[in-house]
Amino acid sequence: MPKGQNQKLKLYYLAKIMVQKTDDSHYLTMPQIRELLEEHGVTADRKSLYDDMEALRILGIDVIGEQVGKNYFYHVGSKHFEIAELKLLVDSIQASKFITEKKSNALIKKLTSLSSEYEASQLKRQVVVQGRIKTMNESIYYIVDEIHNAISSNKQIAFEYFKWNTAKEMVPRKEGLYVASPWALTWDDENYYLIAYDEEAQIIKHYRVDKMRNIKLLEDMRLGKEAFEALDMASYSSMNFGMYGGATTKVKLAFDDEIVGVMIDRFGKDITIRKSSLKEGWSETHVDVALSDQFFGWIFALGSGVKILEPSEVVAQFRREIEALGKMYKS
Repeated sequence: MPKGQNQKLKLYYLAKIMVQKTDDSHYLTMPQIRELLEEHGVTADRKSLYDDMEALRILGIDVIGEQVGKNYFYHVGSKHFEIAELKLLVDSIQASKFITEKKSNALIKKLTSLSSEYEASQLKRQVVVQGRIKTMNESIYYIVDEIHNAISSNKQIAFEYFKWNTAKEMVPRKEGLYVASPWALTWDDENYYLIAYDEEAQIIKHYRVDKMRNIKLLEDMRLGKEAFEALDMASYSSMNFGMYGGATTKVKLAFDDEIVGVMIDRFGKDITIRKSSLKEGWSETHVDVALSDQFFGWIFALGSGVKILEPSEVVAQFRREIEALGKMYKS
């Protein structure tokens, strides 16, 4: 049998065929495998293919051969990712505001290559990205990479930080660069944030990664190690509503037992919950929050199902917020 023009790539094409053309529900016979190899310019006899199948198993590809009647069928069993795992990854990519629409499609296309053609069709039916609110910063991946480089090299960074104006343009928040010591990246409220130490303010701050531009790695070593190590990241995210910072305050909340799930989702299972004397069927808890308009907005959205009990200055501040809002809607 004359050798094909791509004979040196025989094992590569065989692996590609088995991964893409077979799964637990789809099989190939040896003649079918030989035909598919020939389409790639590779010839193979039955004996050499038996050896090649064993080579694929040694390389970690789970090739399974099963005899049904007089025929022998081959398929790939377990793969690096099960179809359910790939679906989960696809859904996560689609739902992410942090990943641009263009990058979402590119990543999903790469994920489909990890499955068979038949399984890939299940993933493609889920690809509905157009119309979603996505970030428009295509350079965000390089920004994240630069931040990781700074963290691993223990260096400070300088960067521009932007905001939207009424003309729907991204403009710098201030003249000049921000300087910070990056310590971690975190995901909250569908956005990616840099957690960093601000030497001038001497506190930990967070920055929306998609609003950062032109990152520069500085020669100065990072500062704020003690402040970051003292930070409980889970608590930090839960008390900063929508990652809008404010003065950290411990507040006492009374709430209807029907919305206990809302409290646990927001503040975690470690909060202490006690029966409240305010109303029958109500409970109370103490939580640390960053006082901000977003916190008061969250309380307002829960309506009559929750009440701030302490401290008195926070109660008074919320009352003023409600009164100010009422005045805005007076005719």
